[in-house]
Amino acid sequence: MIRLRWPAAAVVLTVATALVPPAANAAPAPPPAPAAETVQLAMGEHALVRFRLPDEAALQRLVASGADLAARPRTVPGAVLADVVVDDRQFAALTTAGAVPVQLIQRQSDAARLLARSRGAAEAQAADTLQFLQAYWWTTNGRTFLQTQVATTATDDPDVEITVTWRTADGTTGSYPLVRFEDSGEYQYHYALPQPLPARPVQVSATSSLGGQSRVVTPAPWPNATPPAQPGGYQKDFVDAYLTPADISARIRRLARQYPALVDVINLPDRTQGYRRTASAYLGDPAAAAVVVESVRFGDQGMNGVQVRTVDPGAPDRPLAATYRNRVLTVRLATDSGGKVISTTDDVAAFISARYPQRFRAFVEEGSAGLPMPVAGPVRLDDGLEGTEVSKRPWTVQALRIGKVRDGSKIGVLAYSQEHAREWATPLVTLEFAERLLANYATDPATRALVDSVDVFVIPTVNPDGANYSFNDFNFQRKNLVNHCTGTARDPRYRDSWGVDVNRNYAVGSYFDGYVGGSPNCLSGTYAGTGELSEAESRNVVALARSHPNIKFAMNVHSYGGYFMWPPGAYKADGRVTLPRPSIDESKFFLDSARRIVGAISAERGTVTWPAYTGPVADVLYSAAGNSADQLYYDLGIDAWDFEVGNDRWNEATQEWEGVGFQPPFDEAHAEAQEYAGGLVELVRVASEQEGRQR
Repeated sequence: MIRLRWPAAAVVLTVATALVPPAANAAPAPPPAPAAETVQLAMGEHALVRFRLPDEAALQRLVASGADLAARPRTVPGAVLADVVVDDRQFAALTTAGAVPVQLIQRQSDAARLLARSRGAAEAQAADTLQFLQAYWWTTNGRTFLQTQVATTATDDPDVEITVTWRTADGTTGSYPLVRFEDSGEYQYHYALPQPLPARPVQVSATSSLGGQSRVVTPAPWPNATPPAQPGGYQKDFVDAYLTPADISARIRRLARQYPALVDVINLPDRTQGYRRTASAYLGDPAAAAVVVESVRFGDQGMNGVQVRTVDPGAPDRPLAATYRNRVLTVRLATDSGGKVISTTDDVAAFISARYPQRFRAFVEEGSAGLPMPVAGPVRLDDGLEGTEVSKRPWTVQALRIGKVRDGSKIGVLAYSQEHAREWATPLVTLEFAERLLANYATDPATRALVDSVDVFVIPTVNPDGANYSFNDFNFQRKNLVNHCTGTARDPRYRDSWGVDVNRNYAVGSYFDGYVGGSPNCLSGTYAGTGELSEAESRNVVALARSHPNIKFAMNVHSYGGYFMWPPGAYKADGRVTLPRPSIDESKFFLDSARRIVGAISAERGTVTWPAYTGPVADVLYSAAGNSADQLYYDLGIDAWDFEVGNDRWNEATQEWEGVGFQPPFDEAHAEAQEYAGGLVELVRVASEQEGRQR
């Protein structure tokens, strides 16, 4: 311990420019010390100070005294630098002994401030770190667009506001707000629809209402891929109207006749129900009291036109009774001793179902339970189907097989469409695609090379029964025509809600396995059926893929919205746990192929599928439990994609994106067919290149 006198009050010292005056004939003076600094320590205060000592001997004396050296001393010309923790008394003793303070590194009083500042910085960083997930630009029809996604680490704060600022090469700037996106209760990111810009953006950055800032990012071009140019004389434009299932069957037959060397027609194994339903009628008045009487067989099987009535027997003490003669079901209501009718709606419904179980079933109309059964009728049972010219027979779904070599030795590509009945434009895409391959085979060497190297399978309409219903009865019909409903859900008022969503009926990541996006409610638009693969339509897709193991690529064509997607397509709600993600290499292949196919789509009329709409189904759309792409990918090892044709169109007048719908005016549907058929041709090109690499 250095024992020197020090003043009782706070010590104020000036940093000297030299330790001692140079002696005569001494060596040249060392470089001048830093400019003088005033150091003041309060009584009892500690500080970390860098001292200049005159020589090594001074350092040794300092070490021997037990001073609190904080770092390894360093020798400089003519002196030694030592960092020492001192209080005010020690400071005074050292300077009196010739040590010169050259830097006040840290005071004792700095500690609380530094700790608070570090915690504040950490909290600010943890609360609001911004990261661009996407920043892409493109030009379509002369208009440049920018799309961004930004994620914040302040995921639990629903009020965080994020703004993106952009700059073009000429210095023009602008900004726009993002909106928060959550899925299944889990924060995903902030986003905005594509924004029109005056020119190509060269920089974007993001700021938040919490004070967070992103790094500056240079947006990338999207999709940055261009297909080979079509040669002169390339044939296309083979669709000129919407096609019903009957039209599609005729087209398939014609192509088989026209190109026998390149086409096989495959009859898929499971026939569908057909355009048919049971016949039913309200017996009574649904607004007062009624029973629904329904045939067990389909209406076209002799049950349309059957009459049902209730009568008052006109006598006392009569039991409930019925007869069925000459296609008329007559129900005689029960009476009491005074001849008053005492049968209720429940009595009549139960009696008909029990008396004629092979012919009729009946149930009380919702709201009529326990009410007196009125004398009513006769009413005619009818299946309610309006398509009088549509065949009622079970439907054989067909696939085209296109290729020079169709023996399974070539890599296979499957394109299938209209799983959802109301998506009228989708068969136009797959048939336009098929005809392009066939018509250009003889004249275009590039097409010939594709058809020679790839085995192409096309199912234009997976769900013909639902499609017939959509064309003739209810244009928004999504599902097939199989009615699994029971009880009052079979009320004819629900006829437009019956059926199974074919694309929720597959066996991987299904509702039955606990995944989100399918429903057990038979009236729901996403009703998953009575079990996995309960429907002929879904079984047919799986059967085709399983029976042709050379199929390695598949595209499921839907509408609308302009999406390009791949697995995983479903997640479980708790924690939003998806089906297993593709590997890094597979994910890159999906995305790289998507860029090429999106580029081919845009080559037709400039339509660009947005980068935010390109990716796994569960990320860019929603969880779709039991969808076909997941079945093909996880169960059969097929690289499976999904189109949603019908991209939103930019309205320059309103400066808004506008939807096109399931059944747009045919000019729009025709344009969708042309552009997305080009996308399918590019998919075949991707497959052909893979075939070449495997050899």
